[in-house]
Amino acid sequence: MTDSGAKGLVKNLNIWETIGISVALMAPSMAANINPQGTATTVGRAVPVAFALATIGVLLVAYGFVRLTQNFHHAGSVYGFVGATTGPRSGVVAGWGLIGTYIFYGCVTSMATGIFGAKFLDQIGLWKNQPDTAGFLIGAIALALAYFFATVPARNGTRLLLTVEAITVILILITAFVVLGKLIGGSAPGGLGVDMSVFSIPSGTGGSTVFLGVVFGFLSFAGFEAAATLGEEASNPRKDIPRAMLGTAIFGGLYFVFVTAVEVMGFGTSEEGVKAFISSGSLMGDLGTSYIGSWIGTIITLGAAVSAFGCCLACVVGSSRMAYAMGRDGGSSSLSAISSKNGTPTNATRLITAAIAIIVILWALIGNAKPFDIFLGSGVIGTLILVAVYVLATIGAIKFLFLSGVKRAATWEIIIPIVGIVVLIYTLYRNVIPFPASGPSRMYPIVAAIWLLVGLVAVYARPAMTKKLGEKLLADEKLSAAR
Repeated sequence: MTDSGAKGLVKNLNIWETIGISVALMAPSMAANINPQGTATTVGRAVPVAFALATIGVLLVAYGFVRLTQNFHHAGSVYGFVGATTGPRSGVVAGWGLIGTYIFYGCVTSMATGIFGAKFLDQIGLWKNQPDTAGFLIGAIALALAYFFATVPARNGTRLLLTVEAITVILILITAFVVLGKLIGGSAPGGLGVDMSVFSIPSGTGGSTVFLGVVFGFLSFAGFEAAATLGEEASNPRKDIPRAMLGTAIFGGLYFVFVTAVEVMGFGTSEEGVKAFISSGSLMGDLGTSYIGSWIGTIITLGAAVSAFGCCLACVVGSSRMAYAMGRDGGSSSLSAISSKNGTPTNATRLITAAIAIIVILWALIGNAKPFDIFLGSGVIGTLILVAVYVLATIGAIKFLFLSGVKRAATWEIIIPIVGIVVLIYTLYRNVIPFPASGPSRMYPIVAAIWLLVGLVAVYARPAMTKKLGEKLLADEKLSAAR
């Protein structure tokens, strides 16, 4: 039951529960098992280099988010932050963009759950000779479960996310240390050893090419900012939300650089090793099988599936909170309805879940795509949109902190967000120019641009709605620091 007259979201989350949604949406367990393959297709063995560059870019972006959430707490995340600092039009575009990112990442993670889940069932012999639709069936179950958990109190959902991800990350780290130990001790399969060339760019690979691989690094970090959508449900938002985001970003950087380095060395830095790396169905799962035993590979594959599900849940939770906030300010009684039983935005959650399902179904039917095709394409589209949103949020932070007439940060700190914008824009540029000549990848930047354009057209086509949203943002006590 929903109640459009309910007061609002329930404020009952502590710092660990806010960390839960950021960690779950970043999904380090899932990301470590599949995202580095996309990077390796462009930079070869230098996967850790691309992830290190992505870490620097994310930390530069995190500066703006941390500063903004120290002053604001709003369920709309960038919609509220950007709207309060640079105006309602840009706020709506930023909010619309982040909703799009989370929706496409919902496609990514539901398909990843299907891919890893199907492989796990095959490994344990429970479902052999699977049809091509196996990944879709398991992905559909995952999306349905994500909807269910997203409509119960967020306190329960975020606890589940943090617990599941912590277990799987620990398992991956243990495996990585075992692999590293065998590489150091000279007992690795095929006589492989520690090879520091993973931290150097292969000859003939230009710097611009490296940034094509960096997009998968951003994909792996994407979601560190998701805690901001719980600003109205956190007990101490102006302290806990910034700590949750910064802590998640720092952990992600250390984790991804270390794990990807071990993965590449574990497969080998030769041409054959890189090919095996790219074709792996589960990077840490295959390494666990090869270096320890089949049982550990099977467990890691299951852990990756659970991690992907947790990420799917976080996508639904984060985007539904943003849709709720925009619907509330725009006067939509349906989107702003809160369940009187659970205190969650049920209608907004239902809309987001339906959008994810429709995209997957149409992509599969019209594009004749397989789960991995949708995983890859949705990841690129969502990340391109996300990078554009990060640019808007960083511009808002610069204006609020340094150009508002009120001293809110040391003057020299302005260099941090400026460098962040340069990194973000260059990453966007290298992933659009030169434009893909053919193949499915040609459509990815087009779809991302269309999604952002729809939001931009909407704010100019409906000035009355934009004015109403602006008035709501200015009057919102959660954004009072912007006055």
